[in-house]
Formats: sequence, C-alpha cells, structure tokens
Amino acid sequence: MSKHEIYESKATELLEPILAEMNFELVDVEYVKEGGNWYLRSYIDKPGGVTVNDCEAVSRLFNEKLDEADFIEESYIMEVSSPGLDRPLKKEKDLKRSLGRKVEIRTYRPIEKEKEFYGILCAYDDNSVTIEREGSQQMKFLKKDMALIRLAVDF
Repeated sequence: MSKHEIYESKATELLEPILAEMNFELVDVEYVKEGGNWYLRSYIDKPGGVTVNDCEAVSRLFNEKLDEADFIEESYIMEVSSPGLDRPLKKEKDLKRSLGRKVEIRTYRPIEKEKEFYGILCAYDDNSVTIEREGSQQMKFLKKDMALIRLAVDF
C-alpha cells in the first residue's frame, strides 16, 4: 500500500463515524499533490445535497480528529466539499444508485474510433459496465478500459 493510500484509509476511518452521526455519506477521500501542495480532500453528500455549512461542520470535527491522530508527516491542506453533479461513479453504491440514468463513459483508448460514450446505465458487475445507447444498442465496457464514468449532465 502506498503512503497516500494509507493516509486515505486512515482519514476514512476517522471521518466515517463523524458522517454517520450527521447522516452524511462519504463519497471519496483523496490525498494528492497539486502545484507543490498536498491536499487531503473529503467529498461528502446527503439526499438533496450538502451545503457550505454542512461542509464547515464536518471540517471542524474532522480537523480535531486529524490533529489528535497526527499521522500525516508532511504539511497539507484539508478540504471537505460536495462531490458535485459531475462526480465520477467510483463505488458499487454509486453505480447501483445510477442504474437507469444517463451516464458518460470515457475510455483510455478509442473503441470504434470513439473515446466518449453516452447511454443509460443498464447493468454492471465487478469487471464491467453496460449502457444502452440510442436505438437500443447495448455496449459493454471493461472497467480497466474506462478512464471515467459519471452521470451525464444535460444543460
């Protein structure tokens, strides 16, 4: 396990009881370096979405737990935020919740000269995702070939 995976795992352990008590869902935790700074980011959600006040309340409690545990060696910036409308669908629960909804899939390599696909999420398993495209054409994608899957946002 890499250092950032260990940090993400420990942060998740500290954060989940806080979120359970407040009836929030943990969408993701990431420890990443951007522009010379390390960031510990937590994405939270609840039915109807989270507010800035929700993020602030979680941030205060989480910060206390992080200070007590003090397991991250370098300095970092801690953020708690909403995952946003265009968040990636990373976990099984995200895919389950999105069945029957329109998704966008981007692949690492072109498939039939395309790398971007849209359709209704109709099935998934541990290794693949199936969408129904226009004209009732189903397409199956191996998860290892997908760079991204998220809900399609129509404006």
